[in-house]
Amino acid sequence: MKNVLLLFLFSFSVLAQNNGRISGKIVDQLTQKPIAGVSVSLDGSTKGVNADDKGTFRLTGLALKTYNISFSAVGYEKYTAFNVIVNAGNENFLNIELLPSNQQLTEVVVTQNRRTAKAATLESPLSVQRLTAEEIKSNPGGNFDVSKVIQTLPGVGGGPQGGGFRNDIIIRGGGPNENVYYLDGIEIPVLNHFQTQGSSGGPQGMLNVSFIEDVKLSSSAFDARYDNTLSSVFQFKQRTGNPNKFQGNARLSATEFALTTEGPLSKTGKTTFLASVRRSYLQFLFQALDIPIRPNFWDGQFKITKQINSTTTLSLMGLGAIDDFSFGTLKKATPEKLYIYNSNPLINQWNYTLGMSLKKLLDNGYVNVALSRNVFDNNFLRYEDNLKKDPSQLNFDYASRETENKLRVDVNKNTNGWKINYGLSAQFVEYANSTYQVLNNTTASPAVRLAYPTTTISYTSPLNSLWKYGAFAQISKTFFDSKLGLSAGLRTDMNSFTTTGMDPLETISPRVSASYVLSEKWTANASVGRYFKLAPYTVLGYATRPPYYLLSSSFALLQPSLVNQDAKYQQSEHYVTGLEYLHDESLRFTAEAFVKEYANVPISNAKGISLANLGGDFNILGNEDVTTTGKGRAYGFELFAQKKLTDKSFGILSYTYYRSMYSGFDGNLIASSWDNQHLLSVTWGYKFPRNWELGLRFRYQGGAPYTPYDETTSKSSYLTLGQGTFDYSRLNTQRLPNFHSSDVRIDKKYNLKKTTIDLFLDVTNWYIAVNPGIPTYTFKRLEDNSAFATTNGLPIAKDGSNAIPTQFLNDRAQVTPTIGFIVEF
Repeated sequence: MKNVLLLFLFSFSVLAQNNGRISGKIVDQLTQKPIAGVSVSLDGSTKGVNADDKGTFRLTGLALKTYNISFSAVGYEKYTAFNVIVNAGNENFLNIELLPSNQQLTEVVVTQNRRTAKAATLESPLSVQRLTAEEIKSNPGGNFDVSKVIQTLPGVGGGPQGGGFRNDIIIRGGGPNENVYYLDGIEIPVLNHFQTQGSSGGPQGMLNVSFIEDVKLSSSAFDARYDNTLSSVFQFKQRTGNPNKFQGNARLSATEFALTTEGPLSKTGKTTFLASVRRSYLQFLFQALDIPIRPNFWDGQFKITKQINSTTTLSLMGLGAIDDFSFGTLKKATPEKLYIYNSNPLINQWNYTLGMSLKKLLDNGYVNVALSRNVFDNNFLRYEDNLKKDPSQLNFDYASRETENKLRVDVNKNTNGWKINYGLSAQFVEYANSTYQVLNNTTASPAVRLAYPTTTISYTSPLNSLWKYGAFAQISKTFFDSKLGLSAGLRTDMNSFTTTGMDPLETISPRVSASYVLSEKWTANASVGRYFKLAPYTVLGYATRPPYYLLSSSFALLQPSLVNQDAKYQQSEHYVTGLEYLHDESLRFTAEAFVKEYANVPISNAKGISLANLGGDFNILGNEDVTTTGKGRAYGFELFAQKKLTDKSFGILSYTYYRSMYSGFDGNLIASSWDNQHLLSVTWGYKFPRNWELGLRFRYQGGAPYTPYDETTSKSSYLTLGQGTFDYSRLNTQRLPNFHSSDVRIDKKYNLKKTTIDLFLDVTNWYIAVNPGIPTYTFKRLEDNSAFATTNGLPIAKDGSNAIPTQFLNDRAQVTPTIGFIVEF
């Protein structure tokens, strides 16, 4: 039977050796106008074509292999698209943007500005990295998760536990909620399943990698059009649906099933679509592994593009998910597994983002109108025993919904060498929050805490809605034969809720960047900028309910009042300088040094610590009383090398050294929870004959600081809260061991007549390295784990007075093998 199958695959492989197809559209990067006559050539092939008057091209009858495709035209810098895979299943449709050059036709030698076309720009000449779709798909250990693949880039950490399964994105020591994400110019506040409200992170990314053309990370020198960011801007660019044929792919692995389709919606091909749906099977995997939690999710994504006429394009996009986090019964109980039952909440979330983008070409540029709506609905429940769900044991009942309706208009012009961008934005925000929560009585005196270890808050937030406004402008130009590039931008943001929110001078955020071409291969870059971020809605909507007061001989309950209306915009100032060495289009090196100074950072009035230290767990960030008087600082340097695929291999090497510190009430800067200090990532891939591919990735991350437990408070409140209480007077005084791990991926592709089958094996942490984690506080159990052990042999007391406290180390090796296949049709 095996021989018959191999013969069948081989026979169809022979028939499919020369039926590959590539098509696409080429536009001017600055004006977005189609470029006619562009020469399209395939390296290592005699085939080529010139783009038509609409900037489109198509090549057919291609040998099935990997190509580097060159695009060249008079008046434009040459651009090469690396690692474009041509197979029998899907036709690649490429969106290519060429950067105008200042070359003179009469000159024999053409001097290019070496600004790395399609990555760095005049506005952001440094701290910019880019990954293509193929680099994301083939990334070892990424398992097609864009959020995980991002962590291969310089300055990007994955939270305190480097080998953990969360997708917290830590950029140059900043907190996980300091980043913003844009999908085709539409902001997507929710990037991960089971996202931490008020922050980011989660175990699995939502974006379908089959939609992604490339992802661009800017970790400084942000374009003025982007608001509410302190550490980075991620720009995810989606593909355009193929206008020539209906096609798609199906992916099945041990953890999920995903189906993607695309094609034309009109006979002319002027209207195209992309659509996908994905179903998780994590709950079955966790059941097989006898893990108590049962995560389960669905997600969907679509994009519709319509070419209304030669100057106007309309794009519609959507992204949504349904998440359910519950618990199942165990085959074999252990103290570690039983702890999970009571320390984690039951989570039910759903979210969506819908967006429309209208692009109108002008004589010397274009105007873009973006209209979108996003909703994030989040429900948490936690009981003292999450399996029994006894209503009398409820200690956390949280229901919240955030809705944003956004409009942004930006104008982009290119006049006499001056690049000018300006625009306005407006948002109408709706917010609802109902909270019942039992908390540690951390603000009381030790004597009171001993008698009353917990306190209860209960309120429905009076914050129903608010408005947010923004305005920006940026101007850029090159001088001295394009050797010197300068850009200056200005932005201001306002809101209708906070005390000083309508004062535009409070958030004036200037930024200046410069780049100078030292030689054909060397470029020096620098930038200075100030950036602002409004506090999360969880902070703005937090309320407290005053106690009962005696009024006219009767008790009256006063309504809850908002306590964080005086919150200021958090501020960060970036100072960055660096060098770039561009050996050729395929090999690039960068070195950068950076400093970030923070002000107006929210501090928890209950804990006395900066909220910037929180947000890396399955909880809610900011649902408390805060004071925005905190400070912070992050500084360091990073090295980066990237080799695109040229001779069967490609690779990425990044190293970052940094320090990250924030202050509490005392104003003293201490190491933050993200102060890993060292980040090293090495990724290498090789394409063997007969469509075999191998990818390896190595990660090293310095140990993160953590906070020890308050033994007294933990003991008295553990049974109620299901977890220990940290002693924030000793914030981050301990440090985890360093972490290292390696991932491997193997692919084998079969090209049939009109179908491609990709069999893959992806193993995370293949050499079984220990993943250090923060110790867990709990009570000792009997040998059969049926109940807690006690000092007197009696049933455990509610206040834990006869319990035997203990801690277990979270340092087990986590190996995750994933096997599956992709069928392209």
